[in-house]
Amino acid sequence: MTIRFLLLVNKQGQTRLAQYYEYMSLEERRALEGEIVRKCLARSDQQCSFVEHRNYKVIYRRYASLFFLVGVDGDENELGILEFIHCVVETMDRYFGNVCELDIMFHLEKAHFMLDEMVMNGCIVETNKANVLQPIQLMDKAG
Repeated sequence: MTIRFLLLVNKQGQTRLAQYYEYMSLEERRALEGEIVRKCLARSDQQCSFVEHRNYKVIYRRYASLFFLVGVDGDENELGILEFIHCVVETMDRYFGNVCELDIMFHLEKAHFMLDEMVMNGCIVETNKANVLQPIQLMDKAG
């Protein structure tokens, strides 16, 4: 699977976490985030969670006040990415206890660490929640 970017955005469209797996300038990132966020947040709950934008397929899912958006190549399996998003949320839920926007804002480095354990160079490498959380829990005990 080739993930190009992953965004966590609140209901107001503010980006809370952005992880890119291909180079983009800061201006390109801002423009892309603004366009995609406006497009996804404007959709109703009855519409599907897949949007094509530029040369990306964006798969998104809303959990409480956070939208999880993943940009992939056009040939990727949408349902597989939806499952991956759910796995990310379950992993964060297990660590934070019902993850919310404030958890991401105040523990951004831990959220990035979890994503780094799950995705390497745009490829999903780990989905076992215990394996993802083990290094973070060891750091918590040590520090």
